[in-house]
Amino acid sequence: MTTKQLGARAPVLDKPDPPAAPTPARITIRGTAHLPRRLSVPRSVRRTVGPVGLVLLWFLGSTTGVLPESVLASPVDVVRQAVELTKTGELPDAIAASGRRAATGFLIGATVALSLSLLAGLFRLGEDVIDSSMGMFRAIPWVGLIPLFIVWFGIEETPKIALVALGVTYPLYFNIYGGIRSADAQLVEAARMMGLGRLGLIRYVILPSALPGALVGLRYALSTAWLALVFAEQINADAGLGHLMSNAQQYFRTDVIVLCLAVYALLGLACDFAVRVLSRRLLSWRASFEGEA
Repeated sequence: MTTKQLGARAPVLDKPDPPAAPTPARITIRGTAHLPRRLSVPRSVRRTVGPVGLVLLWFLGSTTGVLPESVLASPVDVVRQAVELTKTGELPDAIAASGRRAATGFLIGATVALSLSLLAGLFRLGEDVIDSSMGMFRAIPWVGLIPLFIVWFGIEETPKIALVALGVTYPLYFNIYGGIRSADAQLVEAARMMGLGRLGLIRYVILPSALPGALVGLRYALSTAWLALVFAEQINADAGLGHLMSNAQQYFRTDVIVLCLAVYALLGLACDFAVRVLSRRLLSWRASFEGEA
């Protein structure tokens, strides 16, 4: 038998299939398993949960006797008093008088703070002259200056406006000054290499970098303005929310006192909301972390 014949008779073996690739084991990291989609609650609704919950607790405490009327009036009495004072015109007049004081004091304080922060932030000489003095004066409680303001300005409108202006100046100054000095040095150098002059550098680089800090300072300043007004309107006020509170204190009218405090809080909340809206518009170019869902 020839070799050719042997080769013809040899059985043909099938080529074995390659081993199958092992299936990777599914590993689930703890805390990353797929969860069913939760019901999404609008943020506007979630923001009202806290205030509404506090009012409900207040109402329950009043109805159950835990908070007697001699200690704190019920929310029903506060709302009833708000309706009565609105009908007589006392509450709108008081809000208008307090609003004028707060607005005037805020404009004066904001003008002073902006001027000083620009001088101290943009120029080293301004920093040497202004910043240390502002740091020293900030340590003085501005509420403690009320007796001195009375001696200087009397008991009319001027000391009230001056106290609000002083309370507004510090948060605005330090936030704007810090924002100017936190501008990226590499970005400033790149702008100079591109040929920007001093005015262009301030307008297109430094001031936009300081804008987030300025808006934070604006929020603090507006809240401080209403806080300062609470103290300022205790200085022989003949109109405004402080005047209503002083009269109510003499007759132990906790419903009127709580109403005035609630109006102060609502005015401050409205100002804070306005600054938030302004921040979203002015800082739309700036990507920032907004928290997890």
